[in-house]
Amino acid sequence: MSEVILSVVGTAQDGGLPQANCFCENCKRALADPRFKRTAASLAVVLPGENKWHLIEATPDLREQMARLQMRYGMESKLMSSIFLSHAHIGHYPGLMFLGKESINSRQLPVMAGTKMKKVLESNAPWSQLTALENIVVQEILDRQPVSISSEVTVTPVIVPHRNEFSETFAFWIKGPNKKVLFIPDIDRWDEWDIDIREAAKEADICFFDGTFHSPQDLEKIGRDYRQIPHPVMTETMELLQDVVGETKIYFTHLNHSNPVLQKDGVLRKEIEAKGFYIADEEMECRI
Repeated sequence: MSEVILSVVGTAQDGGLPQANCFCENCKRALADPRFKRTAASLAVVLPGENKWHLIEATPDLREQMARLQMRYGMESKLMSSIFLSHAHIGHYPGLMFLGKESINSRQLPVMAGTKMKKVLESNAPWSQLTALENIVVQEILDRQPVSISSEVTVTPVIVPHRNEFSETFAFWIKGPNKKVLFIPDIDRWDEWDIDIREAAKEADICFFDGTFHSPQDLEKIGRDYRQIPHPVMTETMELLQDVVGETKIYFTHLNHSNPVLQKDGVLRKEIEAKGFYIADEEMECRI
């Protein structure tokens, strides 16, 4: 049985930490101390025995994220074997631009995307240049249809409700030889999904869930209206899944720059961990 590593590549909401034009407490700390910064949410499936890796999300932070991962696993200059995209929001696909002729100039790199997302990439500049020059080849993936990336690993997209202005939105099941992981970086509300989040979490060994906001107060402090940016708050998610954490390890990711749980020594972080939940950290890894 081959080793399969799930590596946490990034953990921030689309805008990263620090976020552009923001000087909130978290952003100022990240500007002053690079150890506090976070890049946009992303995962990688690393197959050391095959000298291959697969990326989930092509974030605006792709250059830095790629370099860190390649150096960590001794795969310098080894491109990912494929990229899976969840949806067409800015934290999830602009990194594709680094595959173009101005930068990496990749050749026929498989990009897995939903039907609408495929159309976005093939029909709209500048992404259409990537497909026209065959830097990437977009392969359509469908709801609940597994995609094999090795003899022992599948990635299965699952439609979730989100602000789908341009594309559908996927969560992903990542199934290795030993464990199943559920990755949901973006969703509007748990009760709008046609799948019971409690049952889904019980089916998983490890979950990485949308932790954008701890509470609506996160946004009030920076002058934004929570109702205009729907995400389940962490307090609600923990209440729903409190009886699941004993059997499933649940991490929060996709953390907004305003989220107070980013403070590792803060009271809220300690409360979350006391309830059996975790905050995902970049470069953490799970054997699956």
